[in-house]
Amino acid sequence: MVKGSITEEYVSKVSVERLWKASICDAHNLMPKVVPGHIKSIELLEGDGGVGTVKHFHFTDVMKDFEYLKDRVDVIDHANHVFKSSIIEGGLVGLKVKSYTSEIALHPTSDGGCVARVNIEYESINDNLLSDEDVARVKEGVIGTMKEFDGYLLANPEAYA
Repeated sequence: MVKGSITEEYVSKVSVERLWKASICDAHNLMPKVVPGHIKSIELLEGDGGVGTVKHFHFTDVMKDFEYLKDRVDVIDHANHVFKSSIIEGGLVGLKVKSYTSEIALHPTSDGGCVARVNIEYESINDNLLSDEDVARVKEGVIGTMKEFDGYLLANPEAYA
């Protein structure tokens, strides 16, 4: 087993507060609406969205390698806009990685938008890091979803205001 990490940034024209409310605080309701081609539904299995909450993501048939994932909220810092979760079942866990954690930190920009910094850490099942193709898919999924939230919020300026 080896440990690896994936980092990526996304610059949004949406304010930190709006993107935080939509993509973190209300993601279980909004995400199936903004990425319906990938996510059928998200159910809260435990908790109310705070630390310890366990969510079950149900994917569409587009996600060929897996049908679902379950994640647990490890950190949700509303003051500093930092969110950390661990995938506890499904997704790449058990297929290619033993463990997988994701941290998203939102930082304001001088133009009223924000930067989303994503850091993913994983431990592989075997002695190889994830392939370049797997890393690209992970980045595409995370950043693609952020872009969809961004597009929704720009098209709906009253939402999450």
